[in-house]
Amino acid sequence: MNSGLLIVKEMMEKLPNSEKKIAHYILEHPQDTVSMTVTELGKKSGTSSAAVIRMCKSLKLKGFQDLKLRIAGDLQRQQPVEERDINRNESIDSILQKVTTISQQTIQETADLLDVDQLRKAVEVILNSRNVHLYGVGASSIATYDAQQKFLRINRNAFVFSDLHMAATTIANGTAEDTLMAISFSGETNEVIKSLQIAKDSGMKTISLTKYGDSTVARLADINLFTSATKEANFRSGATSSRLAQLHVIDILFMCVASKTFDETIEYLDSTRQVIRSLYE
Repeated sequence: MNSGLLIVKEMMEKLPNSEKKIAHYILEHPQDTVSMTVTELGKKSGTSSAAVIRMCKSLKLKGFQDLKLRIAGDLQRQQPVEERDINRNESIDSILQKVTTISQQTIQETADLLDVDQLRKAVEVILNSRNVHLYGVGASSIATYDAQQKFLRINRNAFVFSDLHMAATTIANGTAEDTLMAISFSGETNEVIKSLQIAKDSGMKTISLTKYGDSTVARLADINLFTSATKEANFRSGATSSRLAQLHVIDILFMCVASKTFDETIEYLDSTRQVIRSLYE
């Protein structure tokens, strides 16, 4: 269990003042925090034990012990790379190491942030859906096409839209038997918000995939899946880290669905593999 410091940092500005004081103290004294009781942290931060408990709820954690375990895991892990942009004439060896380290960090943070209960609900919803609609804009659309390709291979109806009008029309005709998975790193993409509002009106089940934290997309969705909130480097406008995190979640979701329908999945994968092979014979 890790990413306690990341969770605190990302949520801090949205916390009430008393809880924000606790968050500031934790970020400045993480080593001390892991050995404190709720009462001790309340006193040290100039608040109260009740405020500490409220903060843990605001962070969507199971309690103070959960937070301490995550912070302890953070302290045992190597410090993340602060320099994220490539530099003029930087060596290939340096770029290779930098990009690899950042990618590893992003994937691990995403795994740490995923809520198993929410993931389990998402799997059950997909298993019981007639159709799964996937919508994302820009770089987030890459994850929707990846999900569609995977689900179609195992005979799950999956639809991707590159046009908001087509998405709106199809989603408006959806029912409670259908699901919309809305993908937006920021959680504030207007087109994705609109698609979720339409889906809610039509009675569809909804799943969001956003960076960790509070957002409009996450609030609108029934089920929330989160990726690492690691900031992109200014130079890397192609959303490298966020795209990798989204694809990682899609892989996990697909594998969970495939495991639940293991025998069917093997048959469908063998069948589709043979069909693809036959195209080149």
